[in-house]
Amino acid sequence: MSPQADPTLSPNHPKLDDKAYIGRFAPSPSGPLHFGSLIAALGSYLRARAEQGQWLVRIEDIDPPREVAGASDLILKTLEAYGLHWDGAVLYQRERLEAYQARLDSLLTQDKAYYCQCTRKQIQAMGGTYDGRCAKRTPKHDSGAIRIRNTLAIARFNDELLGAIEVEPAFAAEDFIIKRRDGLYAYQLAVVMDDALQGITEVVRGADLLTSSARQATLFSLFGESTPKWLHLPLACAQPGMKLSKQNHAPAIDLKSPQASINAALVFLGQAPCTPDRVETMLAQAVSQFDLSRIPRQQEIILPPGT
Repeated sequence: MSPQADPTLSPNHPKLDDKAYIGRFAPSPSGPLHFGSLIAALGSYLRARAEQGQWLVRIEDIDPPREVAGASDLILKTLEAYGLHWDGAVLYQRERLEAYQARLDSLLTQDKAYYCQCTRKQIQAMGGTYDGRCAKRTPKHDSGAIRIRNTLAIARFNDELLGAIEVEPAFAAEDFIIKRRDGLYAYQLAVVMDDALQGITEVVRGADLLTSSARQATLFSLFGESTPKWLHLPLACAQPGMKLSKQNHAPAIDLKSPQASINAALVFLGQAPCTPDRVETMLAQAVSQFDLSRIPRQQEIILPPGT
């Protein structure tokens, strides 16, 4: 279903005026924004504004066990404190559950998805990659997780910063889960449907989601939607393989004096720091001097102790 025709789009979320570039920042409300979150938010904002495009904010709140009460409001308050003002209304994924289910029902009816009851232990016994056995089962399961029939197996895509990206063929070919056994909608399904709905033309986010981009490119194609461009930023890590995250208790960024954090994030992204001033003035300067070619091309950057 195209963004224009989606009947589940709330009246509070009208389609924005068409522009060449539409980007987005889509945090999950599992805690406050930390320095790693700021890099993703600032990088996507600068890219959108430098392209004279729109920058949208979406709250990915479809995983209640991981969500923290009040985190959504705190995230938005933090973005405003940092001068990262978004276009249009915030889209909350919790408002989209009926649309996700309608797409799943359609896929099941068309035999483009199927139920699977294999456990993690069984998948490990398959070598760690699901082998599609429930797709061949007779009779079919009528409950369990839902997997997409992956007839495309996209293993290669282009990143605007990193160039050609390839994932393992077995990973690319796997019939991956689009609704979990516990009844929660899978990230891959929700993010693709929402990016299509909002007309996102480029996804700017951390390099930890490189493999997810291959799966999302697969879903865009299977759903007949235009695939956005991809741009994956380096991850801020406390040590190799350990990105800053809410799960490892990365400290929240300062709401009262954001100028220092903005400049630290700009330097992390290879950009020139700005003259400390009102955050809006700093961001206007940052947009005017933004240079994609200066962003480091490694997937991880280890921060100095105490950062």
